[in-house]
Amino acid sequence: MASYKCGKCGNNVDIDSEKMGIKCPICGSKIFYKERGTIAKRIKAR
Repeated sequence: MASYKCGKCGNNVDIDSEKMGIKCPICGSKIFYKERGTIAKRIKAR
């Protein structure tokens, strides 16, 4: 299961990747954002 954030209400939702037709249980929205880690990456400039 992966954790996603609802785009409408901001609720954290655990989503099973095998299911189809995923909706937020709170507001019914179908737009989700994948949670990212807080680790900053350093990139060298050329």
